[in-house]
Amino acid sequence: MTADLFDGLDDAPRRQDIAPGAALLSGFARANERELLAAIDAVVARAPFRHMMTPGGHTMSVAMTSCGSVGWVTDRRGYRYSPNDPDSATPWPKMPAVLRDLAQRAAADVGFAGFDPDACLINRYVPGAKMALHQDKDEADFSAPIVSVSLGLPAIFQFGGMARSDKPRRYELRHGDVLVWGGPSRLVYHGVLTLKDGEHPLLGRQRINLTFRKAL
Repeated sequence: MTADLFDGLDDAPRRQDIAPGAALLSGFARANERELLAAIDAVVARAPFRHMMTPGGHTMSVAMTSCGSVGWVTDRRGYRYSPNDPDSATPWPKMPAVLRDLAQRAAADVGFAGFDPDACLINRYVPGAKMALHQDKDEADFSAPIVSVSLGLPAIFQFGGMARSDKPRRYELRHGDVLVWGGPSRLVYHGVLTLKDGEHPLLGRQRINLTFRKAL
């Protein structure tokens, strides 16, 4: 059952704890949405989106890019963080201050003060794209949380347990919502169901997701 947590309510930011060390901050990123989108556009201008290939030879339906000291990449050699954009062999763009500040404020709100992300993955979903259940486990230190920001079309996020077989709960993520998970929930399986078609006033027929990590 989808948790439509905020239907019929106003746009004021709200926090809902969903698991130990995990919380959904509805509307947290809406206040400076235009600055965030401008910063994302600047990153994408230097490091365009691309559909990466998994080690198993499958092309991901989600298009990706990164900014920060390192970016996440996948190919036949496996999943890893790299200091360089694999398409251009140049360093990833520096993480814009407005993105870093948002991640730090959201992490602090959930009890992870001092979060200092060195990687921001930028994922673009179009209708039909999805992300299978997985763990974020390529980072060197699991003491830092994951901060995930949703912009554009709404999506159904699956938040599971420590085993892939654990039944996930479902949450509708809307434009400006931020999810933070760490501590006991740091390695939960999570994913995004197939994105439904729609039209967002600022982003059109797409969803942009930012995930901030401490990779190194």
